[in-house]
Amino acid sequence: MKKIGTAQAGFVLRIVLGITMLSAVADRFGLWGVPGAPGVAWGNWDNFILYTQTLNSFASKPLAEVLGALATFFEIIFGLFLIPGFKTRQVALGTAALMLLFALSMAVSVSVKAPFDYSVLTSAAAALLLSALDKTYLALDNRSK
Repeated sequence: MKKIGTAQAGFVLRIVLGITMLSAVADRFGLWGVPGAPGVAWGNWDNFILYTQTLNSFASKPLAEVLGALATFFEIIFGLFLIPGFKTRQVALGTAALMLLFALSMAVSVSVKAPFDYSVLTSAAAALLLSALDKTYLALDNRSK
């Protein structure tokens, strides 16, 4: 059986992390279904902002909206850059940082168990591993190397 190389493994990490981030964004805009539907975490922006307030208990609703918008902006940018492999190292480090912020917020505001249940730390670790790879399969970054 042929072993998978690090470039191919990096490709898988890029695609899965990118889709994971864009899927979360799709959920908060209702693209996966309405609130309460199977597999839907938020189903709309208002529910996402309420969850953002839960994770940031110090935040007023206006501040939670800013934090939610910032998180959403970075998740969109990181997801769109990861999939084709553009600026992979920097984006992977940003992804890891964002996931670690989510994990810390979840641990403090919900429970220490929450970031494990939702694999937030696994995503952070995957992003850190991706940032350490020199190149990945089918990446735009490969054109400049």
